[in-house]
Amino acid sequence: MKLARKIISKELDLFEEHFRNAVRSRVALLDRIMEYIVKRKGKQLRPMFVLLSAKLGGPITESSYRAASLVELLHTATLVHDDVVDEADERRGFFSINALWKNKIAVLVGDYLLSKGLLLSLNNKDHQILQILSEAVKLMSEGELLQIEKSRKLNLDEAVYYEIINGKTASLLASACAAGASSTFENQDEIEKMRLFGEKVGMAFQIKDDLFDYGSKNVGKPTGNDIKEKKLTLPLIYALNNCDAATKKVIIYIIKNQNTNKKKVDFVIDQVKKLGGIDYATKKMFAFRDEALAILHSFDDTEVRQALEELVRYTTDRDY
Repeated sequence: MKLARKIISKELDLFEEHFRNAVRSRVALLDRIMEYIVKRKGKQLRPMFVLLSAKLGGPITESSYRAASLVELLHTATLVHDDVVDEADERRGFFSINALWKNKIAVLVGDYLLSKGLLLSLNNKDHQILQILSEAVKLMSEGELLQIEKSRKLNLDEAVYYEIINGKTASLLASACAAGASSTFENQDEIEKMRLFGEKVGMAFQIKDDLFDYGSKNVGKPTGNDIKEKKLTLPLIYALNNCDAATKKVIIYIIKNQNTNKKKVDFVIDQVKKLGGIDYATKKMFAFRDEALAILHSFDDTEVRQALEELVRYTTDRDY
């Protein structure tokens, strides 16, 4: 991400200032929690996609910074709520909000972040950006609920998997790119093109995350965690659809009834690898990446486009 950080380093610093101002409150407890969140923010991929998508269409504007802040506010709110739902005590190696301040405060903090995002757009009449991001929040909720529903039934349809990750992950990255583009592009077709670009990147990003569950590197969550949570990711779906009936029966039994037994989970991971699930998912991930790059290459070859391509490749080549 060196080129991306180089050409928008000043803009990222200004974004940080905008974001800090956006989360400021009149309640001391909230300000303490917001400071904790700001200090522990991740790689800033989404704000970078917003700002670079905006810069692709012209000079970055105040609306671009507000779009980046709105994306980060909504993303952070969903993470805070997710940690409550998942009863997670850690986030990126640090204590989660619910671990430090308990569930009630964590839920209220998530609500506060959502409301601040909505007001940021409404007060500045960024109606198109608000429309774009509101659609993303709806799709994210639908995606998470669809995953819960299918996990209970162990529905093994690959098309359903794509529908789930399109909603829960790709929709936010698609909206980040579209929101950034809408702050500088005037042509709606170009904005839609950037939305589709972000969607393809988001699909590749989630498949990469799912592949981490079958690796040996420390990526912030234990190997086999998705299996323990009965999440049907692409490597597992492929394996189940390409094994004999007896093996399929054993794997499904383990997922349903022995998903906390490490040896059993390791057996499932081993079977997924042997059956080609990792290779298949990797090919699909690169296919989505290449579709994203094809869309990106329809724009003029500039340093900004090169930086976006670097970010796209990072999503599939990253180690965590």
